[in-house]
Amino acid sequence: MRYRELGRRGMSVSEIGYGAWGIGASGWVGATEDESVRALHRAVDLGVNFIDTARGYGESERIVGRVVRERAGDEVLVATKVPPMNRTWPAPDGIDPAEAFPGAHIRESVETSLRVSGLDHFDVVQFHVWSDEWVGRGDWLQTVEELKKEGKIRLFGVSINDHQPDNALALVRSGAVDTVQVIYNIFDQAPADALLPACEEHGVGVIVRVALDEGGLTGRITAGATFPEGDFRARYFRDDRPAQVERKVAAIVADLGIAPDEIAENALRFVLSSPAVSTVIPGMRTVRNVERNTALSDGRPLTADQLAVLAGHRWQRNFYG
Repeated sequence: MRYRELGRRGMSVSEIGYGAWGIGASGWVGATEDESVRALHRAVDLGVNFIDTARGYGESERIVGRVVRERAGDEVLVATKVPPMNRTWPAPDGIDPAEAFPGAHIRESVETSLRVSGLDHFDVVQFHVWSDEWVGRGDWLQTVEELKKEGKIRLFGVSINDHQPDNALALVRSGAVDTVQVIYNIFDQAPADALLPACEEHGVGVIVRVALDEGGLTGRITAGATFPEGDFRARYFRDDRPAQVERKVAAIVADLGIAPDEIAENALRFVLSSPAVSTVIPGMRTVRNVERNTALSDGRPLTADQLAVLAGHRWQRNFYG
Protein backbone atom coordinates (compact mmCIF):
# COMPACT_ATOMS: atom_id res chain seq x y z
CA MET A 1 0.00 0.00 0.00
CA ARG A 2 1.20 3.49 -0.86
CA TYR A 3 0.42 6.53 1.27
CA ARG A 4 -0.18 10.21 0.56
CA GLU A 5 -0.47 13.33 2.68
CA LEU A 6 -4.00 14.42 3.58
CA GLY A 7 -3.49 18.15 3.27
CA ARG A 8 -1.05 20.28 5.25
CA ARG A 9 -1.41 18.81 8.75
CA GLY A 10 0.99 15.90 8.37
CA MET A 11 -1.62 13.13 8.29
CA SER A 12 -0.60 10.22 6.04
CA VAL A 13 -3.40 8.14 4.50
CA SER A 14 -3.54 5.07 2.32
CA GLU A 15 -4.23 6.09 -1.27
CA ILE A 16 -6.93 3.41 -1.35
CA GLY A 17 -9.31 4.20 1.48
CA TYR A 18 -12.50 2.46 2.55
CA GLY A 19 -15.89 3.92 1.71
CA ALA A 20 -18.23 2.59 4.40
CA TRP A 21 -21.65 3.77 3.20
CA GLY A 22 -22.52 0.40 1.72
CA ILE A 23 -21.90 -1.58 4.92
CA GLY A 24 -24.41 0.38 6.98
CA ALA A 25 -27.53 -1.29 5.51
CA SER A 26 -29.09 2.08 4.71
CA GLY A 27 -28.92 3.08 1.02
CA TRP A 28 -27.33 -0.13 -0.26
CA VAL A 29 -29.09 -3.48 0.05
CA GLY A 30 -27.27 -6.77 0.51
CA ALA A 31 -24.50 -6.14 3.03
CA THR A 32 -24.18 -8.42 6.04
CA GLU A 33 -22.41 -7.35 9.19
CA ASP A 34 -20.22 -10.45 9.37
CA GLU A 35 -18.91 -9.95 5.84
CA SER A 36 -18.50 -6.22 6.39
CA VAL A 37 -16.40 -6.86 9.49
CA ARG A 38 -14.26 -9.38 7.60
CA ALA A 39 -13.82 -6.90 4.73
CA LEU A 40 -12.77 -4.11 7.08
CA HIS A 41 -10.26 -6.34 8.84
CA ARG A 42 -8.87 -7.53 5.51
CA ALA A 43 -8.52 -3.93 4.37
CA VAL A 44 -6.47 -3.08 7.46
CA ASP A 45 -4.37 -6.22 6.90
CA LEU A 46 -3.58 -4.93 3.40
CA GLY A 47 -2.55 -1.47 4.58
CA VAL A 48 -5.76 0.56 4.37
CA ASN A 49 -5.62 3.09 7.19
CA PHE A 50 -8.44 5.48 6.22
CA ILE A 51 -12.14 4.68 6.61
CA ASP A 52 -14.91 7.10 5.66
CA THR A 53 -18.31 6.78 7.32
CA ALA A 54 -21.14 9.12 8.35
CA ARG A 55 -23.83 9.69 10.95
CA GLY A 56 -26.34 9.11 8.15
CA TYR A 57 -25.04 5.70 7.03
CA GLY A 58 -27.22 3.50 9.18
CA GLU A 59 -25.10 1.08 11.22
CA SER A 60 -21.84 2.05 9.53
CA GLU A 61 -20.33 4.11 12.37
CA ARG A 62 -21.00 1.34 14.87
CA ILE A 63 -19.46 -1.35 12.65
CA VAL A 64 -16.44 0.78 11.78
CA GLY A 65 -15.88 1.65 15.43
CA ARG A 66 -16.06 -2.01 16.40
CA VAL A 67 -13.34 -2.96 13.92
CA VAL A 68 -11.10 0.00 14.77
CA ARG A 69 -11.30 -0.90 18.45
CA GLU A 70 -10.51 -4.54 17.62
CA ARG A 71 -7.45 -3.31 15.71
CA ALA A 72 -6.17 -1.15 18.54
CA GLY A 73 -2.58 -1.98 17.64
CA ASP A 74 -2.95 -0.53 14.14
CA GLU A 75 -3.29 3.15 13.34
CA VAL A 76 -6.62 3.36 11.56
CA LEU A 77 -7.91 6.84 10.77
CA VAL A 78 -11.67 7.40 10.74
CA ALA A 79 -13.58 10.18 9.02
CA THR A 80 -17.26 10.75 9.67
CA LYS A 81 -19.84 13.34 8.66
CA VAL A 82 -22.33 15.63 10.35
CA PRO A 83 -25.70 15.66 8.55
CA PRO A 84 -27.34 19.04 7.95
CA MET A 85 -29.85 19.88 10.66
CA ASN A 86 -32.48 20.64 8.02
CA ARG A 87 -31.88 17.18 6.47
CA THR A 88 -31.63 18.70 3.01
CA TRP A 89 -29.26 17.15 0.43
CA PRO A 90 -27.75 18.90 -1.46
CA ALA A 91 -27.61 22.30 0.23
CA PRO A 92 -29.84 24.66 -1.79
CA ASP A 93 -29.02 28.27 -2.46
CA GLY A 94 -30.18 30.84 0.04
CA ILE A 95 -30.08 28.64 3.16
CA ASP A 96 -28.66 30.32 6.26
CA PRO A 97 -25.85 28.31 7.90
CA ALA A 98 -27.86 28.40 11.12
CA GLU A 99 -30.47 26.22 9.39
CA ALA A 100 -27.96 23.58 8.33
CA PHE A 101 -24.96 23.61 10.69
CA PRO A 102 -25.51 25.59 13.87
CA GLY A 103 -22.83 24.98 16.47
CA ALA A 104 -25.06 23.10 18.90
CA HIS A 105 -26.13 20.67 16.17
CA ILE A 106 -22.53 20.02 15.10
CA ARG A 107 -21.48 19.25 18.65
CA GLU A 108 -24.46 16.99 19.32
CA SER A 109 -23.85 15.04 16.10
CA VAL A 110 -20.14 14.54 16.78
CA GLU A 111 -20.76 13.42 20.34
CA THR A 112 -23.47 11.00 19.17
CA SER A 113 -21.08 9.57 16.58
CA LEU A 114 -18.37 9.13 19.21
CA ARG A 115 -20.80 7.33 21.50
CA VAL A 116 -22.14 5.04 18.75
CA SER A 117 -18.68 4.17 17.43
CA GLY A 118 -17.04 3.78 20.81
CA LEU A 119 -14.13 5.95 19.65
CA ASP A 120 -12.61 8.80 21.64
CA HIS A 121 -12.02 11.06 18.62
CA PHE A 122 -12.41 11.29 14.86
CA ASP A 123 -9.49 12.05 12.60
CA VAL A 124 -11.70 13.97 10.18
CA VAL A 125 -15.20 15.39 10.70
CA GLN A 126 -16.94 16.62 7.58
CA PHE A 127 -20.15 18.52 6.92
CA HIS A 128 -22.24 16.22 4.74
CA VAL A 129 -23.27 19.09 2.45
CA TRP A 130 -21.71 22.44 1.75
CA SER A 131 -22.49 25.89 0.32
CA ASP A 132 -19.85 28.54 -0.24
CA GLU A 133 -22.48 31.07 0.85
CA TRP A 134 -21.64 30.01 4.42
CA VAL A 135 -18.02 31.18 4.41
CA GLY A 136 -17.63 33.82 7.12
CA ARG A 137 -21.19 33.34 8.43
CA GLY A 138 -22.64 31.45 11.39
CA ASP A 139 -20.97 29.85 14.39
CA TRP A 140 -19.95 26.60 12.71
CA LEU A 141 -16.24 27.45 12.46
CA GLN A 142 -16.05 28.45 16.11
CA THR A 143 -17.58 25.11 17.13
CA VAL A 144 -15.19 23.22 14.85
CA GLU A 145 -12.22 24.96 16.46
CA GLU A 146 -13.56 24.19 19.94
CA LEU A 147 -13.95 20.48 19.06
CA LYS A 148 -10.38 20.44 17.78
CA LYS A 149 -9.08 21.99 21.00
CA GLU A 150 -11.04 19.41 23.02
CA GLY A 151 -9.35 16.61 21.06
CA LYS A 152 -12.62 15.25 19.66
CA ILE A 153 -11.65 15.93 16.07
CA ARG A 154 -8.29 16.38 14.35
CA LEU A 155 -9.21 17.74 10.92
CA PHE A 156 -12.26 19.52 9.52
CA GLY A 157 -13.63 18.91 6.06
CA VAL A 158 -16.69 19.17 3.87
CA SER A 159 -18.36 16.75 1.52
CA ILE A 160 -19.06 18.85 -1.55
CA ASN A 161 -22.53 18.69 -3.10
CA ASP A 162 -22.88 16.15 -5.91
CA HIS A 163 -21.35 17.44 -9.15
CA GLN A 164 -20.73 20.94 -7.75
CA PRO A 165 -16.92 21.04 -7.31
CA ASP A 166 -16.69 24.81 -7.66
CA ASN A 167 -19.06 25.27 -4.71
CA ALA A 168 -16.15 24.91 -2.29
CA LEU A 169 -13.55 27.14 -3.92
CA ALA A 170 -14.19 30.04 -1.55
CA LEU A 171 -13.89 27.72 1.46
CA VAL A 172 -10.64 26.20 0.18
CA ARG A 173 -9.17 29.66 -0.40
CA SER A 174 -10.31 30.85 3.04
CA GLY A 175 -7.92 28.53 4.88
CA ALA A 176 -10.72 27.31 7.17
CA VAL A 177 -10.88 23.75 5.84
CA ASP A 178 -8.43 20.84 6.00
CA THR A 179 -10.07 18.42 3.54
CA VAL A 180 -12.71 18.25 0.85
CA GLN A 181 -14.55 15.18 -0.36
CA VAL A 182 -15.68 15.33 -3.97
CA ILE A 183 -17.05 13.22 -6.80
CA TYR A 184 -14.27 12.72 -9.34
CA ASN A 185 -14.23 10.04 -11.99
CA ILE A 186 -13.81 9.42 -15.71
CA PHE A 187 -17.29 10.82 -16.36
CA ASP A 188 -17.14 13.79 -13.98
CA GLN A 189 -13.72 15.33 -14.53
CA ALA A 190 -14.83 18.86 -13.56
CA PRO A 191 -12.89 18.95 -10.24
CA ALA A 192 -9.65 18.98 -12.25
CA ASP A 193 -10.56 22.35 -13.77
CA ALA A 194 -10.40 24.53 -10.64
CA LEU A 195 -10.93 22.61 -7.39
CA LEU A 196 -7.96 20.24 -7.50
CA PRO A 197 -5.47 22.99 -8.41
CA ALA A 198 -6.88 25.18 -5.60
CA CYS A 199 -6.49 22.34 -3.12
CA GLU A 200 -2.87 21.83 -4.15
CA GLU A 201 -2.19 25.55 -3.82
CA HIS A 202 -3.75 25.85 -0.37
CA GLY A 203 -2.67 22.51 1.11
CA VAL A 204 -6.16 21.01 1.34
CA GLY A 205 -6.51 17.23 1.30
CA VAL A 206 -8.74 15.65 -1.35
CA ILE A 207 -10.89 12.60 -0.62
CA VAL A 208 -12.44 11.23 -3.81
CA ARG A 209 -15.80 9.51 -3.66
CA VAL A 210 -17.86 7.81 -6.40
CA ALA A 211 -14.74 6.98 -8.41
CA LEU A 212 -16.69 4.06 -9.91
CA ASP A 213 -19.88 6.08 -10.53
CA GLU A 214 -21.93 4.08 -7.98
CA GLY A 215 -21.04 0.96 -10.00
CA GLY A 216 -21.41 2.48 -13.47
CA LEU A 217 -17.66 2.27 -14.09
CA THR A 218 -17.39 -1.39 -13.15
CA GLY A 219 -18.80 -2.75 -16.39
CA ARG A 220 -21.58 -4.51 -14.50
CA ILE A 221 -24.33 -1.98 -15.25
CA THR A 222 -25.99 -3.01 -18.49
CA ALA A 223 -29.31 -2.37 -20.19
CA GLY A 224 -32.16 -3.76 -18.12
CA ALA A 225 -30.19 -3.84 -14.86
CA THR A 226 -32.41 -3.98 -11.77
CA PHE A 227 -31.79 -3.55 -8.06
CA PRO A 228 -33.55 -4.68 -4.87
CA GLU A 229 -36.39 -2.63 -3.45
CA GLY A 230 -35.02 0.03 -1.14
CA ASP A 231 -31.60 0.14 -2.82
CA PHE A 232 -30.79 3.71 -3.85
CA ARG A 233 -29.34 2.44 -7.15
CA ALA A 234 -32.83 1.53 -8.29
CA ARG A 235 -33.42 5.27 -8.56
CA TYR A 236 -29.91 6.26 -9.63
CA PHE A 237 -29.99 3.79 -12.54
CA ARG A 238 -33.69 4.14 -13.41
CA ASP A 239 -35.37 4.18 -16.83
CA ASP A 240 -32.86 3.99 -19.71
CA ARG A 241 -29.88 5.07 -17.63
CA PRO A 242 -28.29 1.59 -17.48
CA ALA A 243 -28.31 1.45 -21.27
CA GLN A 244 -26.70 4.90 -21.45
CA VAL A 245 -23.98 3.78 -19.03
CA GLU A 246 -23.37 0.57 -20.95
CA ARG A 247 -22.80 2.52 -24.17
CA LYS A 248 -20.47 5.02 -22.50
CA VAL A 249 -18.41 2.30 -20.83
CA ALA A 250 -18.17 0.33 -24.07
CA ALA A 251 -16.75 3.42 -25.78
CA ILE A 252 -14.12 3.85 -23.04
CA VAL A 253 -13.14 0.18 -23.25
CA ALA A 254 -12.78 0.41 -27.02
CA ASP A 255 -10.75 3.62 -26.95
CA LEU A 256 -8.37 2.36 -24.26
CA GLY A 257 -8.06 -1.05 -25.89
CA ILE A 258 -8.74 -2.88 -22.64
CA ALA A 259 -10.88 -5.85 -21.67
CA PRO A 260 -14.37 -5.03 -20.37
CA ASP A 261 -13.51 -6.36 -16.91
CA GLU A 262 -10.57 -3.93 -16.66
CA ILE A 263 -12.71 -0.79 -16.58
CA ALA A 264 -12.90 -0.57 -12.76
CA GLU A 265 -9.12 -0.85 -12.43
CA ASN A 266 -8.61 1.91 -14.99
CA ALA A 267 -11.27 4.09 -13.35
CA LEU A 268 -9.42 3.95 -10.01
CA ARG A 269 -6.05 4.50 -11.68
CA PHE A 270 -7.52 7.57 -13.40
CA VAL A 271 -8.29 9.12 -10.01
CA LEU A 272 -4.92 8.19 -8.51
CA SER A 273 -3.15 9.73 -11.51
CA SER A 274 -3.89 13.17 -10.05
CA PRO A 275 -1.22 14.32 -7.57
CA ALA A 276 -3.84 16.50 -5.86
CA VAL A 277 -5.78 13.41 -4.72
CA SER A 278 -4.96 12.18 -1.22
CA THR A 279 -7.13 9.07 -1.17
CA VAL A 280 -9.94 7.43 -3.10
CA ILE A 281 -12.67 5.69 -1.09
CA PRO A 282 -14.46 3.04 -3.16
CA GLY A 283 -17.29 1.29 -1.41
CA MET A 284 -16.15 -2.20 -0.41
CA ARG A 285 -18.66 -4.63 1.06
CA THR A 286 -16.78 -7.88 0.52
CA VAL A 287 -13.30 -9.27 1.07
CA ARG A 288 -13.06 -9.88 -2.68
CA ASN A 289 -13.63 -6.21 -3.46
CA VAL A 290 -11.09 -5.17 -0.84
CA GLU A 291 -8.43 -7.42 -2.33
CA ARG A 292 -9.10 -6.28 -5.89
CA ASN A 293 -9.08 -2.57 -5.08
CA THR A 294 -6.10 -2.51 -2.75
CA ALA A 295 -4.01 -4.35 -5.33
CA LEU A 296 -4.12 -1.18 -7.45
CA SER A 297 -1.93 0.73 -5.00
CA ASP A 298 1.18 -0.20 -6.95
CA GLY A 299 2.51 3.15 -8.16
CA ARG A 300 1.31 2.67 -11.74
CA PRO A 301 -0.78 5.70 -12.76
CA LEU A 302 -2.26 5.88 -16.23
CA THR A 303 0.02 7.13 -18.99
CA ALA A 304 -0.27 10.58 -20.53
CA ASP A 305 -1.70 8.97 -23.67
CA GLN A 306 -4.35 7.09 -21.68
CA LEU A 307 -5.31 10.24 -19.79
CA ALA A 308 -5.61 12.11 -23.08
CA VAL A 309 -7.98 9.45 -24.35
CA LEU A 310 -10.09 9.63 -21.19
CA ALA A 311 -10.29 13.42 -21.39
CA GLY A 312 -12.65 12.88 -24.29
CA HIS A 313 -15.05 10.80 -22.22
CA ARG A 314 -16.41 13.49 -19.93
CA TRP A 315 -20.12 13.01 -19.43
CA GLN A 316 -21.92 15.90 -17.80
CA ARG A 317 -25.05 14.65 -16.04
CA ASN A 318 -26.51 14.17 -12.57
CA PHE A 319 -28.16 10.80 -11.93
CA TYR A 320 -28.88 11.82 -8.32
CA GLY A 321 -31.57 14.16 -9.62
